[in-house]
Formats: sequence, structure tokens, C-alpha cells
Amino acid sequence: MALDPTKHADWEIAEDAESNMKKVYQLAEELKLEEEELLPHGHYVAKVDYKKVLDRKKDRPDGKYIDVTAITPTPLGEGKSTSTMGLTQGMGKLGKNVLATIRQPSGGPTMNVKGSAAGGGLAQCVPLTPFSLGLTGDINAIMNAHNLGMVALNSRLQHEANSTDAFLERSGLKRLNIDPKNVSMNWIIDFCAQGLRNIIMGLGGRKDGFMMSSGFNIAVSSEVMAILAVANDLKDMRERMGKIVVAYDQRGNPVTTEDLDVAGAMTAWMVEAINPNLMQTIEGQPVFVHAGPFANIAIGQSSIVADRVGLKLSDYVITESGFAADIGFEKFWNLKCRMSGLKPDCAVIVATIRALKCHGGAPVPKPGQPLDPAYKGENVEWVEKGCANLIHHINTVKKAGISPVVCINHFYTDTDNEVNAVRRLAEEAGARVALSKHWQYGGEGAKEFAEAVIEACDEKTDFKFLYELETPLRERIELIAKEVYGADGVEYSAEALEKAKKMEADPKIQKMGTCMVKTHLSLSDNPALKGVPKDWKLFIRDILTYGGADFVVPVAGAISLMPGTAANPAYRKVDVDTETGKVQGLF
Repeated sequence: MALDPTKHADWEIAEDAESNMKKVYQLAEELKLEEEELLPHGHYVAKVDYKKVLDRKKDRPDGKYIDVTAITPTPLGEGKSTSTMGLTQGMGKLGKNVLATIRQPSGGPTMNVKGSAAGGGLAQCVPLTPFSLGLTGDINAIMNAHNLGMVALNSRLQHEANSTDAFLERSGLKRLNIDPKNVSMNWIIDFCAQGLRNIIMGLGGRKDGFMMSSGFNIAVSSEVMAILAVANDLKDMRERMGKIVVAYDQRGNPVTTEDLDVAGAMTAWMVEAINPNLMQTIEGQPVFVHAGPFANIAIGQSSIVADRVGLKLSDYVITESGFAADIGFEKFWNLKCRMSGLKPDCAVIVATIRALKCHGGAPVPKPGQPLDPAYKGENVEWVEKGCANLIHHINTVKKAGISPVVCINHFYTDTDNEVNAVRRLAEEAGARVALSKHWQYGGEGAKEFAEAVIEACDEKTDFKFLYELETPLRERIELIAKEVYGADGVEYSAEALEKAKKMEADPKIQKMGTCMVKTHLSLSDNPALKGVPKDWKLFIRDILTYGGADFVVPVAGAISLMPGTAANPAYRKVDVDTETGKVQGLF
């Protein structure tokens, strides 16, 4: 019998469940994979050879495609990963051939405040320890590929500064005249290391590298991670890798990884990483874990490769997009689906009663602090006011022409009156609504949820993008700001406005997708504003170019690509049983 989640920590439940896990060979047999398509990493984790599966299954019709998103996050969490696992388990209980595709967690939040994002309670992805601590090495490969690009850049700057043209020519090098004050890449590390945001490198002598200002971003914000998420195959990945802009020359022209002769070697680090990782839910349904998190500073999607393979192996694929519908779903809708050619059949919006109370006026919780007593009693008024945020996201999903299903991710302290208020208001807004108790009861508690999603998948959709690629950049940004965020308009810094004008004049850049960087804690660019903020304009302070991922990246508000570690981080609770070698305390 499964452990009671009201009495046991997530890691304890995961450890208990792991004693009954299926070995990857059984998962492969159930998925009808052939022997050479499975690449085991131990007994319970494997990679799947995407190319062999797609070649063999090319004539099989795709399964139904379901995206899981949420209301605007609060420190209480909405449980997207938990609900993704719960829905997968619920469909499994109904006898459906289902597979989930989720993102690999970053070591930053895993060792900080957020935790590993494997789900929770009786709706988790297992085994928890490899899931949380590096898995099969994809993020390590991304770090090596990305940082090799930075090694090549600094090396070239050093040798060009200290060498004659004749020496460079004898070495087979062409002088690139890189401007060291116009470098667009930083180094990356997979931790929240605020002390590395800004550094000076190359201190010492001529042999110690080129002295320049630099810094570190968190690994999952790397353009290499974005390329892993959107590449359709290894050939596409190699082409994209060569288009990464690392810096600009003295005339303002881009300098790419191909110019530095490093793109091939960077891709070499990624050959194994492009294959999705096979794991399972607590109840034994298959899960692909591939690509990374952070839809506020990155694309925040599981990979196109994982989704395509999943759609050929199962009748239902449930994928998760980072954060709320204004960020994760918007990027799924206008970037991932455009690049993959896949069209979703349904989108799930996850909401919790406690998070709705926060949007409705309850005191905003502080991470790591005890929950305010106001959340422990019934307050229908706060819930109803908070539903304005939920309804906003329902309307966003409907603009894509997709059937929305609201999942009320139930917590055992929720009252019937609060649940009924959400159900009434969401149904009036045109969404199906399902109460799901997967956290407490696993798949058995998610049957209503699963039935609602299956019903929505059978409904005809009219999927359409918010904008076409011919739409000028500033018009796109304004469309996203007004139609998705609810802004009154857009304002630009002088630097961002100048960049936008130049990009609109460049036909190649104009055809790129638009990947917004914005706080996840509000519909606006101000994280303190909850609910549905009114009378505000989106402020764009910078615009970046991700040539390999094929994104233009407008940066809204004050947001860092390197989060900081909190005063009470999760690593303080993590330890190892030295007798068994089992890791404890992960969540």
C-alpha cells in the first residue's frame, strides 16, 4: 500500500514506490520498442534512440497531444508537474495508452527553494534521485558544449591580441576583429550562483587568457538548451549550433560559433543528449524527461524530439509547459508548435485553491516561512476574486483555438464551497472543469480529470497562432503584451528601441520567433502585482538574438539569467544514507 502523503515527505513516498518500479526493459516492451532502440542507463533509466523510432514509426498516426499549463504562480505552487503525473496515472487507470513528456530539473532550483519538480504526493516521476541529480548527463553536456564556445571566444581574443596576421594565417585563422566590449554570451553553471553573475576573467599575464568582463548564467538559460528543446533532429541541431552568436566584431557584425570553428565540437557533446530519457510515474506509466525548465528566462518546454517520439508510441501524450499560460503556454503555442508542426488537441490549466486565494487578496506567502493562518480556513470571497487570474488564462488558451480544461489540483484542506466557486466561474468562462485528488490518491483520484481531458481531445479544434512570422517585431511584442498579458501597451528603453528597429530591417532576424523574458510571478512585468493587473504598460529594457534557436528575445522588466540562492536552501536537507547509498531529503 502506498504511503499517505499527508504524513510522509515526497522523497519518502518516492523511495517506497521505487521498490516496485518496472525495469526499463519492461517499459520498453510495453511501448513496443525494439531492442536496439533502448539505450539503458542502469535498470530504471534509459535513453531512447529517437531516430530509429521515428524512422520505424513514420507511418503510424500521431496520438492526441495535450499541454499542461497553469495560473500565475505563487510561492505556494500550482502543481503542474504533479498534475501532469496525476493525469498520466489517471489515464492509465482508465486503460489508456498514455505517455508524459516533462522537463529535466535544473540543479539550481533542486538545491535551492523550489525542489526537483518530479511531482508530489502520489503523483510523481521516479526514480527521484537520478531525476533530480543529473539524470543521464544532458545538462552536463549542455554546459560543456556552451562553455566550449566561450573557451573558443576567449582563446581567439587572446591570440588575435598577441599575434600578427602572418602568424594567424599560418595557424589557419582569419582575424575576426571581435569587440571584447560587445560579447553576447556568458559562461554557464547549473546552480544559483549569484556571486558569479559578474566577473573579470583573464587576470594575470599574456598566457592567462584575454582580460575581459564576463559572467555566468544558469545552465538551462543557455541557447544550447533552447536548441535541444526545438531541434527536430541531429542535422537540424548541427545547423542551429553554428548560428549561435557569441559576440560582435568592431563593425557590429555578428561573430558565430561557426566563425570560431567550434560549432562541430559543440555538437559532438550533444550527440547522446538529443535522445530523450525514459522514466516512469509512480504507477508505471512511461515518462520522457528531456530539455530544461525556466519559461521566464528560456523556452521552458520539453523537447520537440521527445514529443514526436511519444506521439508515435502512444495514443495520448501529455506535455508540460513552464509556469503559467502567459509564459509557458504562449511559448508552446507560438514557438514550439510552429517549429514542430504539431497541433495540440487540449490544454490543461492547473489551479489550486490556495494559489487562487493569494491572487484574491490573501497575504502573499514568503518562501521558507510558515504559511499564514489565513490560508487554513474557508474564504470563498478570496477564491472568487482570485478566479479573475484563472479566467484570464482560460481566455488565452481559447485564443489559440484549443479546448481548455481547468484542473482543480485538490488539497485536503480545500472546502466544497471553495471548489464549487471555482467550478462555477471557470465553466461560465467556457472551460471544462475537473476536481483532481491525484496528490493524495494517485491515478485513482485523477479519473474525473482524465475523463474531462479525453472528452476535450475528442472536440474539434481550430488551432491558430497569435501572429505570423511576417508580423513586424514590435507589433508581435504588442500583441503578446495586450492579448496575453493584458497590458495597455509597450514601452522601450532607448537601447531596446534601437535594436528593435535594426532587427525589423533585417529580413533574417524578422523571420525568427519571439521568446519573451518576463517575470513568472505576475501577468505584468512587476512580480508584486497579483490577480489581473490593470492600467500598466510592458517595459522592454533589452532585446537579445538567439540565432541558433531562431529566437528574438525581448527582455521585460528587471530579470536575471542567474537566480540567487536563498538563505534556507534545499541542499541543507539533503544527505546520504552511508550504509545503503540512498539519497534522502530531495523534494
